[in-house]
Amino acid sequence: MTNSRPLTAGTVGLYVIGTIILVFLIMPTLIIAPMSLSPGQYIEFPPRALSTRWYVAYFADSSWIDATLFSVQIASMTTLASATIGVMASLALVRGRVPARETVMALLLAPLIVPHVIVAIAVYFQFAPLGLIGTRFGFVLIHTALAVPYVVLVVTAALQRLPSSYEMAGLNLGASRLQCFRHITLPLILPAIIAGSIFAFLASFDETVVSFFISGVEHKTITRKLMEDIEFNLSPLIAAASMIFVVATVLLMWCGTLFRRQTSSAI
Repeated sequence: MTNSRPLTAGTVGLYVIGTIILVFLIMPTLIIAPMSLSPGQYIEFPPRALSTRWYVAYFADSSWIDATLFSVQIASMTTLASATIGVMASLALVRGRVPARETVMALLLAPLIVPHVIVAIAVYFQFAPLGLIGTRFGFVLIHTALAVPYVVLVVTAALQRLPSSYEMAGLNLGASRLQCFRHITLPLILPAIIAGSIFAFLASFDETVVSFFISGVEHKTITRKLMEDIEFNLSPLIAAASMIFVVATVLLMWCGTLFRRQTSSAI
């Protein structure tokens, strides 16, 4: 027999408020989904009929595909760079002896606090004289700075929960620090690295403000393309593109959760 706690007025009210907030957050997605299936030339809700016309138009438009592939390339390179930097920074902060550790941690997490419009303006005036506007290197450089905090937060939390005695045992048995990291620490924190990498990928792929400032004429991210079409060519194609990104994001998060569960159960 299981003990069940009686529902109080406060608990019921908390559930109601949580449900309202959840519905409020997912309402835009619920509205965009039918709008993307409208066969008309203009966005309308509810649509008079259902059609996949705009999804076909998305995959047939080279400008949308080029912007999507460019964003995927930038996000992939950003994920690799931020995961490498974030893991090394977390190891140094948790396992090493870093002077002014709290200050270093605050600096690493600063991109999460500073408004992106301020970052975008500063980066633009720094990148313009260096010829980095619209370049892959410029995008990866600033996106990595914005994505590293996600990796640091997740990996640092995993390292703090991991007893250092595991690594000390490996060192006492004759293993080097690199071998201890490869065979002990890395497998145990791998789910956290994957989770942080997924957040880093999404942070880069969804970045709008900074990408808008440093995009060039030839190389545009998908977020810059979306903003331009919203301003000059508002059509259900924008809703279709948005739904594609929503589905891709959900699938990516689901794969990360599935990998984390499988890895945790294997360990």
